[in-house]
Amino acid sequence: MTTTLEADVDKIPWIVDLDAHVVEPPDVWSSRLPAHLREAGPHIEYMPGGVPRLEGASYIEAPGTHGPPVAWWCYEDHRASVKRTIAAAGFPAEEVLLKGVTYDEMRPGCWQSKARLEDMSLNGVQAQLCFPNYPRFCGQQFLWGKDRTLALLCVEAYNDWMVEEWCGSSNGRLLPLCLIPLWDVDLAVAEVTRNASRGVRAVAFSELPTFLGLPSIYSGYWDPLFRVCQETGTVICMHVGSGTKTPQTSPDAPDAVPATILFGNSIGGMSDFMFSGVLERFPQLKLLFAECQIGWIPYLLERADDVWLTHRGWSNSQLYCPEPPSTYYYRQIWSCFFKDPVGMELLDRVGPRNVVFETDYPHQDGTWPHSVEAAAEQFGHKAAEIVNRLARGNAIELLGLDFPLVAPRG
Repeated sequence: MTTTLEADVDKIPWIVDLDAHVVEPPDVWSSRLPAHLREAGPHIEYMPGGVPRLEGASYIEAPGTHGPPVAWWCYEDHRASVKRTIAAAGFPAEEVLLKGVTYDEMRPGCWQSKARLEDMSLNGVQAQLCFPNYPRFCGQQFLWGKDRTLALLCVEAYNDWMVEEWCGSSNGRLLPLCLIPLWDVDLAVAEVTRNASRGVRAVAFSELPTFLGLPSIYSGYWDPLFRVCQETGTVICMHVGSGTKTPQTSPDAPDAVPATILFGNSIGGMSDFMFSGVLERFPQLKLLFAECQIGWIPYLLERADDVWLTHRGWSNSQLYCPEPPSTYYYRQIWSCFFKDPVGMELLDRVGPRNVVFETDYPHQDGTWPHSVEAAAEQFGHKAAEIVNRLARGNAIELLGLDFPLVAPRG
C-alpha cells in the first residue's frame, strides 16, 4: 500500500538546485596562475591540523605541530584547513567535526565534477549552481589579499576553472557562478561582461557589503555593476554569511546561537535592497538570496510596507522607493530554502513565484541524498503547479535555463 509520503515523493520532479557548494580541487589556481605567482597564490599543502577559532563567519587558525597531515589552503600569509563541515556528504552528524581532512577523506562528489553529477542523479537533481568554499561565498578572500594583481588573477582563474572545467563537460547540468574583484567596481563590471559573453548567468555578491568594509548599495558606487548585470541578465546571488560577520548576542554564547540567527543578515540585505532605490533604478535586475530559508519573509514584507506607509514622515521610508517595498520583492527577488516547513505553511502569504528549493550539498546542513524526500515532506502535498515551481520552474525562469519547465523523475 502506498503511503502519503511515498505518493508525495513521486510528485517531485527533477530538481534544479540553486544553492550547493564546491570544494575547490587542489590545482584550481596552481595550474592557472603565472609560474612566479603560484607559491603566493592559493595552493594546497599537507600539515598537521590546528585548533580553529570562529570569528564572525571566518576561522582564525594555523597548522599544528603534530598529528596526521590534513589539507591546508595557503594564500600569501593566510592558512585555512579544508574542514569536514564543508565536505560532510555521506558522514553521520556525530562525525562532522570542526577539523581538517584530506581530499582522500572526502566524498569525490565534493570536488570532482564527474562524481558530482553522479551524486546529483542519485539525489534527484538535474542541475546545480555551486557557491565557492575557500574564496568564501562571494570571493571576499581575494578582497583581503595584499597583492591586488595576484588577487585579480585569482578571481579570473577561479572563473575560468568554474566555466571551462567544473561546468564545461557537464552538458549544462552544472551551472556556472562566477566571482568579481570586490575592491574595484570597474574591474567587477569587466569581469561580469567577460563571463556573460560565454553564457554565465550568475555572479556572487555580498548580502551586506558594508560588513566587508565596502561601499553600501545606497552610495551609488555599485550602480555600474547593477547596470551591467541588468543588461546581461546576470543574477546577483547572495549567500547567507557572505558579509563574513555573524549576528552576535552574548560573548560567551555557544556557536549554536549565531548559527541559529544567521538568517538575520539576509533580512538586513533584503531590506537594504527594497529601501535603497536600486531596484527602482534597475527594474530588470534580479537578486537571489541563498540558504536563508523563507519563513521570515512574509513578516518582513508586511513590516516593511507598514513602515513605508505609517512612518513615512520621519523614517525616510519613501526617500528612495516610491512604491511599497514588497513591490520590489515580488518583481525582482528570489530566495532559497531546504529546511523550512514553517515557510511552506506561510507560502500562501507571499505566493510560490519567488521561492526556490535547494540542497546545500555537500555541507552538513544539506539534505543529500534525501533531497527528494525532504522536498516531498515540505511541499509534496501542494498542487502540482506549485510543486513544479518550487522544485525547478522558478529556478529555470530566473536563470533563463534551457530546461523543460516540467520534468517528472523516472
